[in-house]
Formats: sequence, C-alpha cells, structure tokens
Amino acid sequence: MNTNPPTINSTTPARTSSTTPMTTISATKTTMRSTTQTTIISTLLSSSTLISNELTPNRTLSNMKMLVHYFVAFFLLSTIHLNVNAFESYSQYQLWRLYVTNNEQVAKLLDFSRISYQHNINFWSEEFRQNTPIDVSVAPESIKSFAKFLSSDDIKIQYDIVMKDIGYIIEKQKLIHKLQPSLVNVDDFAYDKYHPIEEIHAWIDKMVQTYPTLATSFTVGKSYEKREMKGLKISSNKTAVKLDGTPVNKKKAVWWDGGIHAREWISPATNIYIVHALLSNYSKDPIITHFVDQFDYYILPVFNIDGYAYTWTNDRLWRKTRSKTSDPACFGADPNRNWDYHWCEGGATHDPCDDIYCGSKPFSEIETAQVAKFLSSYNGTFVHYINFHSYSQLWMSPWGYTTKRPIQFKLQDDGSARAVKALGAVFGTEYVHGNIGSTIYIASGNTVDWTYGKANITFSYAVELRDTGEYGFLLPEDQIVPTGKETLAGELALLKYIEGKVYA
Repeated sequence: MNTNPPTINSTTPARTSSTTPMTTISATKTTMRSTTQTTIISTLLSSSTLISNELTPNRTLSNMKMLVHYFVAFFLLSTIHLNVNAFESYSQYQLWRLYVTNNEQVAKLLDFSRISYQHNINFWSEEFRQNTPIDVSVAPESIKSFAKFLSSDDIKIQYDIVMKDIGYIIEKQKLIHKLQPSLVNVDDFAYDKYHPIEEIHAWIDKMVQTYPTLATSFTVGKSYEKREMKGLKISSNKTAVKLDGTPVNKKKAVWWDGGIHAREWISPATNIYIVHALLSNYSKDPIITHFVDQFDYYILPVFNIDGYAYTWTNDRLWRKTRSKTSDPACFGADPNRNWDYHWCEGGATHDPCDDIYCGSKPFSEIETAQVAKFLSSYNGTFVHYINFHSYSQLWMSPWGYTTKRPIQFKLQDDGSARAVKALGAVFGTEYVHGNIGSTIYIASGNTVDWTYGKANITFSYAVELRDTGEYGFLLPEDQIVPTGKETLAGELALLKYIEGKVYA
C-alpha cells in the first residue's frame, strides 16, 4: 500500500534552498550545468597557460601574461553567466494525461499537487474533477517513481503519455516561429505569431498612430522589474444609448487582460487579435461599430509582464511573477491568488516555491496592486471584466474561493452560456461554463472574485482558452487566429447580453 508521493533518487534530490531558483528545474540539470562550467574553465585555463608560455619563451613578460589571464578571466565569467542563465530546455520531460474516475483519486492528486514541485512534477491542468483528464509534466528522473505512485493499490490511476519530449516541442515551435512566414501580416505585425513584450508595446504604439481617433495608450504602473505595464484604450468618443435610443449619462467600460500566468501565451495573442479586429473594422462592420460606440475598452495585453518576458528569455513554462520571496531559491507569486478577497483561504499556499503561492500578503505583488488601484479609480464605470487564461476551454464566473454561487450567478452564467454558444458556432469548439469553484477547483484570492466582490464589476469572468490538452500551454501559432476569431464572436454575443442589462 503506497500512499506516499514518489521518492526521488538520492542522486537527484528534491530542490532545496541551495538549488537554482526555478520551479521546474532539477538537481540533475544543475549538476550537468556545473560539469559544463568546469569543463569550460579547465579548457580555457589550459589555453591561457599555453598562450602565456608561447608568448614568453625564456623571458619574463609578466605584463603580457597578466593581460592574457585578465582576458581569460573575463571570458570565463561571461561564459558562466550565459550558461547559468541558459534557456530551460525541458529535454526528455514528458506530459502525462491522468484519468481519474472517482473523487478519492481527485483528492489524492490534489494533495500531491501541493508538493509536486519538490519532485519536478508540474500540474498543467486547472481542473481537478472526476472523469476529467489531468495533465502533468514529469521530469525524466521522476518518471519511474511517479509511475509507481500512480499504480499503487490505493490510487490506481491510468495515464497516457501525451508528449514524449516537451523540450523537443518547445524547440520545434521556436524554429517554426523563426522560419515560417506569417500569413496574417498587417502593418508589419504578424497576428498569427507570438510576440515578446517589446514587440507588443511597439504594436500598441502603432495602433495609436494608425487609429488616432479610436486608440490611446495608458500605463497602469511599473512592474517589479520596472517594466511599463502598458495598455490600450479604445473609445469612439460617441455617446452610448439605452435600448430605447435615449442617450446614457455615463458610458460604461470593459476590461480585458491576458498573460496573468506568464506561460499562457495564447491569452495576450488573443487580446491583440480582438483589439485589431475592433479597430480595423470600426465603421465597416455594423456590429463591431455599434459595440465600440456603446462601451469604452481598456486592454492590458500582458498582465504579468516580468514573468512573460522571462518565458521568452529563460523558461518557457514559467507561471508566476518574478519578485523575490522569503526563500532565496524561489521567485515570484501567483498573481491570480494574490488579490485581497478571501486571500489564501484555499486552493493557494504559503509556500514560496509553489506555483500557486499566494504571496506574503494580499497585493504583495506590485502588478496586482497596480491593476486593482487602476480599476478602483474608475468606480462604477467598469461593468465587464475578462481575465484570459489557457488552457481547458472554460468560460467561468465567480466564486472561486468557494463552490457556492453568488446571488447574481444566474445573471452571470446566462451571459457565459451566450458567449459559449456563439463561440462554438464559428469552428465547433466546445467550452464549458459555470462558476470557478465548481468548474475547476477552489482558488481563493483570484482576480475575478475581487473584481466582482470588491470592485462590483458584475460581469466578471475568467476564460480558459484553447486547447483541452493536446498542446496545453504550448499551443501552436497556427491556432492563434482561429482562437481570436471564435473568442471575438463569443465576446460580441456577451456584450449584447450585457448591453441589455446595463443600458435597459
């Protein structure tokens, strides 16, 4: 009867405070990295000795030898620096799909997920439900022990290997990104490609320049690493009207954001696609024109800007922010568990090494604090909020801190149902809707609980975009445009529903 989590070999110990500060990096990789550094150092030191000896046959040219050694030392430091910060490869990591058939299995996996990082096992899935597959990435050194754990008598969970080598998929997608030309390129911006934060900010400036009567940029504040949290506002400056045609006193506003979890690249890309669709089709498409006139839109394409930048330079599967924590080996908090509404009551941890670390206190992360302050400054203006995520194809409303539903759940869920129906009509993509706590699992201190519970934004939603697990966070670029098209259709249907409620 094996009720314990997998035991990691003594040669590959679980991460302690002395190992490299990445949630999914293993001691084995650290050892390999150190070995490489030692080899480079030995080789270069030998080379420096040879060079020095050749330059000084039977003579003392100490100044020249000193210059040579300074050069070698500089080169060594540069090499070691580059090596330590090398892009995380995930070579030989596997993605497993677990098939849970009863609530006891769900409970045991949920418990294990809280310590899984210690074994370089990372739960990709947001859903922990009976008869719902759960995706888990497994480090090569944990494959045998995790398989043994799953096959133990008291759990007996069947699984398939979805990806045999996650690192290979990442490298393949990087190559395709570089070599395959864009098929949807407008004004020198590829809407069917993922983009680093610098290109996204340049795109915002381009939209403001191209559509000066509709688009303006705004700044929420600066991130932990002092990056500008830059967004885009869309407003036609026309008066919104009630359903009977009479003008309203105050136009209502909509907020969309993406990338609150850094590795979920499809969420910023979808925001970008929808924004361009609204701007480029204004005055051409009557439905889009109508809704641009009826609401002001504030879009923050990348919420967790430091984490997102890190996924481009260091670790494609990084999730959290990049702030320092009480553990020098572990960085960042989960910005979707850091809000001051039922903070860290469940579905979050106080462990700074965990992917769902709630932070040292509510709004400990400057990014969440800045967005909350911005939204609060527009008291009563915002009526609709979407926090775009991936993956699982879910359209969810509050609450997340409990399975109980809020008083206005039917009002919110009816909107979700309309969005899901319109979205599915485009390509047949199937979404599930419901409240967060019942649809996936308890997640306290999340964004939409705060926007609804504290900021009084009635139509607050967390939307998990494509797919259902074939690629997960590594959704190929050829799915960006289809995701954008269907999500826009769903959102327009939801806006029509919201319009009927707030402008009645």
